[in-house]
Amino acid sequence: MDAIRVDELCKSYGSVRAVDGMSFGVERGELFGFLGPNGAGKTTTIRSLTGQIRPDSGEITVLGTDPITDPLETRRRVGILPEQGSPPSFLTPREYLEFVGTVRDLEPDRIRENTERWADRLGFQNKLETLHTDLSRGQQQKVMIAQAFVHDPEVVLIDEPLANLDPLVQEQVKRFLVDYAAKGNAVFVSTHNIDVAESICTRVGIVADGAIVAERSLEDGVDDASLLEVFLEHVGDADARDLPATGSIRP
Repeated sequence: MDAIRVDELCKSYGSVRAVDGMSFGVERGELFGFLGPNGAGKTTTIRSLTGQIRPDSGEITVLGTDPITDPLETRRRVGILPEQGSPPSFLTPREYLEFVGTVRDLEPDRIRENTERWADRLGFQNKLETLHTDLSRGQQQKVMIAQAFVHDPEVVLIDEPLANLDPLVQEQVKRFLVDYAAKGNAVFVSTHNIDVAESICTRVGIVADGAIVAERSLEDGVDDASLLEVFLEHVGDADARDLPATGSIRP
């Protein structure tokens, strides 16, 4: 059974069809790239997967659970990193991560252990007691990444994971995502960055006009030009991103 399964998902906002017959599956052990330009329907799909919005039609299961009818169970087992999300301004990173761990039913000792581990891994140990209003946008993004993983979820849904991070931390996060999927978890990364998709994903679905218009397996390796060509063929020159290649870090 797929860790994530979406069949014929549709969602409109007034006369605008944001998602139009979206279908795909993500297996455990996969790092699936959801690649498309802004406005392609990526964020609406993620919000449906996490039970934040109710689609007009279609079926969704995440770890065998319907996120629309049982959103709390879905969020308990799933890590979520929203695009441009921010921690609560009135909490410190430690307080926020402890809150998230408690909501996700972690034992207090495990919460403390995971909080310290993530602060060390992402380099914000000396900011654990600092209010989020006093953190830089990059530091806040590190905290948001930590909260998505602090409860050791089986599925992680990530919207533009590298926003506001410096290049060194970007590479660290990319390597961690690859390792996390390789351990048997399902990692779903939504991005408009072709280079990010090519460098870490095992499979990519190209999204346009609210549906997946092409899929490509990257497990056997593919050069940047090939993925870019597929993107241009199905999406068009106007939505292409002229990004430098960094090379694949997939094992």
